[in-house]
Amino acid sequence: MTTDADPHGRADRARLARQVAAAFGLGRHPSLADQPEHGRQGRVWRLTTTAGRFAIKLPYAAPDPRSVAADATYQDSLLTRGVRLPPVVRTPDGEVLQEIEGWGVVRVYGWADVCPPDRGLDPGAVGRTVAAVHAVEVPTEGPQHPWHTSPVGADQWRALADRSLAAGAPFGAQLAALVPEFVALEELISPPGPTRRCHCDLWADNVRAPAHDEGGLVVLDWENSGPADPVGELPMVMFEFGAGDPARMSALYAAYLTAGGTERLTGPGDCSMLIATIGHIVELGVLRWLNETDVRARASHAAWVAEGVDDPLTRAVVDEIVEAAVTVGSR
Repeated sequence: MTTDADPHGRADRARLARQVAAAFGLGRHPSLADQPEHGRQGRVWRLTTTAGRFAIKLPYAAPDPRSVAADATYQDSLLTRGVRLPPVVRTPDGEVLQEIEGWGVVRVYGWADVCPPDRGLDPGAVGRTVAAVHAVEVPTEGPQHPWHTSPVGADQWRALADRSLAAGAPFGAQLAALVPEFVALEELISPPGPTRRCHCDLWADNVRAPAHDEGGLVVLDWENSGPADPVGELPMVMFEFGAGDPARMSALYAAYLTAGGTERLTGPGDCSMLIATIGHIVELGVLRWLNETDVRARASHAAWVAEGVDDPLTRAVVDEIVEAAVTVGSR
């Protein structure tokens, strides 16, 4: 997340603090941090009251109440089973969402002090954390989101590269050079197996070390949880926290198995969620850069794209992930 200037004045922020504290029964003397943190999905304000510290989330898009109720219940189940995450805070009537005039819909969590995103986290700790998450099986209805299952497609990749080069995008040449690899990579995508509710977004932004203790890793941002084949999350964390080192990938997978992880990674098809998700992240970043005119916003989108083209997912990396898992599994 980044912290940027917010357009609301001090009086508006004070009113937000008072109304949220009253609506959720969060104690007296509420005050907000001077600035919010800005994520991909919305803003997060730190609220302090006599009852403690809380995170007020203001999503950019209005959430679906049924989806929110489902993800909140999932988080409650995980918390009671020992997964470390900020607890969902409800109103005295049991509601997760609350409309605040002038601000829109908000939801509240307990505050978690965490370190900045770090792909170099102890891979064993990551493996144990994912095993704990997968141990909580919550059925869910509906298909897996196309973001995690569908390719960007050859035509779209070529169009994005052509438009980026024509617009002078700083990542244009890298993207164009990678198009053949990205197209070939998407040929590995296969249909998911049986699905259940999963986090679906276990990147370094959301799996953090705690800031002030030696406890387990903290898992943030469960709002995008939904139907997925849980085995697909293993290549995602092996890619992210393996950071290009097969030894780290093996250590993560071995820790996952030792901690009782329920899934087994057996072949390239199990990397489908990773391939599709990385592709759509790059695609969205490129489209946002192309459609943006503000210089600062364009720089942010370019940095987003750079994450996918400076250290790209390739077929060779997929082979490393699978080999690391198969080697551990054969011991």
